[in-house]
Amino acid sequence: MLEPRLRSLLPAELYAPVWLQPDAEGLERVFVHLRTLLRILYDQMPSHVAEDPPPTATTRHEWQSGTLMFTDLAGFTPFIEANATSGRAGIELVHAVLNRYLSSMIDIFGHAGGNLLEFTGDALLVRFASDDREDDTRRAINAGLRMQRAMDAFRGIETPTGTATFGMRVGIHVGEFLAADVGTPRRRDHVLFGEAVRQTKNAEGAGEVGRVCLTEAARLRAGERFRVEPGNDGHVLVVDDLTDDELGYYDLNPQARRPRNPMLLDRSVPALIEEIGNSLDLVEPLATYMPRPLLETMVETAQDRRIPMEMSEPVVMFVKIEGVDTDLEHTTDEAVHTRVQAFSSLFARIDAAAAARGGMLRRVTYQATGSDMLVCFGVLNSHTDDPRRAASMALLVPGIVEDVLSEVGGRLDTAVSFRIGIANGPVFAGEMGVQLGRREFNLVGDPVNVAARLAAKATPGSILVTSTFAAHLGDSFVLTSRGAISLKGKSDASEVFELTSTAP
Repeated sequence: MLEPRLRSLLPAELYAPVWLQPDAEGLERVFVHLRTLLRILYDQMPSHVAEDPPPTATTRHEWQSGTLMFTDLAGFTPFIEANATSGRAGIELVHAVLNRYLSSMIDIFGHAGGNLLEFTGDALLVRFASDDREDDTRRAINAGLRMQRAMDAFRGIETPTGTATFGMRVGIHVGEFLAADVGTPRRRDHVLFGEAVRQTKNAEGAGEVGRVCLTEAARLRAGERFRVEPGNDGHVLVVDDLTDDELGYYDLNPQARRPRNPMLLDRSVPALIEEIGNSLDLVEPLATYMPRPLLETMVETAQDRRIPMEMSEPVVMFVKIEGVDTDLEHTTDEAVHTRVQAFSSLFARIDAAAAARGGMLRRVTYQATGSDMLVCFGVLNSHTDDPRRAASMALLVPGIVEDVLSEVGGRLDTAVSFRIGIANGPVFAGEMGVQLGRREFNLVGDPVNVAARLAAKATPGSILVTSTFAAHLGDSFVLTSRGAISLKGKSDASEVFELTSTAP
């Protein structure tokens, strides 16, 4: 029976008439919709995940190798803040500039064999898979240099709020990392762990705007192909003294991203029903990687093939999980499996806690100090009491962590802790990336940065929130001022509060 499988994957105005009159014309519309939805979902995730998702009832993990690149866009946060109060014109300008930047970068590293693993806001994490020629590091550095040259198009952009100039830092490292698909058959995510990812992001942080920064491992792997000069903290900076011909452009001719495309050769009702079932077999595993509010929006807007960017004022929360990846490279296979299972349980329970209160665990990103779960309240599904919903959910995390650690008992060979940061305010939310190509639904704005930095500043086991967020909670929760804290990117220190419990 296909109908139960279709309930969450058909737009309301298609489901109702097909349910009432399931004729060939209506069933063909269902097939076409599922084929479109498959392409939309395919473009929302790394190609190797979309092409080979694990069975929905399993948690998969494996060590992968190659060269990793991490990039961050300098100057974008002030640009967002300057246009946050410009209404629809500001939204469209931010969307246009960000999409033009992402499209340009994705095209360049795609031609060098780079696969976009994740992007959060304007930051990109790209993998260049290792090959028999060990050519992945050269391709990554070539791509990084081309990307820096392409940034000339993003300097001196005239806007209604003034001239905007952007720069980019690029960090590159080579090594092994652990890739895992975690969660439940209802909701999964693809996450990365390991020292290689941390060192890649540290290389970007140690780099300079306009330069390509290498770790020592990447420098050794690149050999004598590039001239370098000393950088910060043991890194080196690539000297771009290559001619256009020497640098070239095309390392590879990438194949267009195409999912397995269901074909319809017979339009009889039995044949349509069979092909709808085949399409569901392809769509359902990919749909599990989307949080429910986002999947519902994708289903309803599939015909438009895009989710437009909007300005909202949500609550943004980062739940930082630390300890799972500690010394992971020197851990036994059994211990790695236990750690991945523990993280999978944490992800599933935190996702459920957010969803039950109207929130959305958007994704997991790997940071220098652990894995950050980005949770938001008020995006795609807003409520007048979103701050209280978010606070209630955050206070459940200590119990969730304790329960998971109790479940694994003495089998876990590492200490696991959490830190949480919460902020609220204007955020741009929508699909970002290449139209009809690699893209993701994402959030950009100052609250995203502030929440992430509060999570990094929090002590293990604590929840730090901004004064603006605290003001929305009234007397319903216990909050203690922790004084003024300096945050990266902020000229003035900001008062923060620790959220400890609900009010007695």
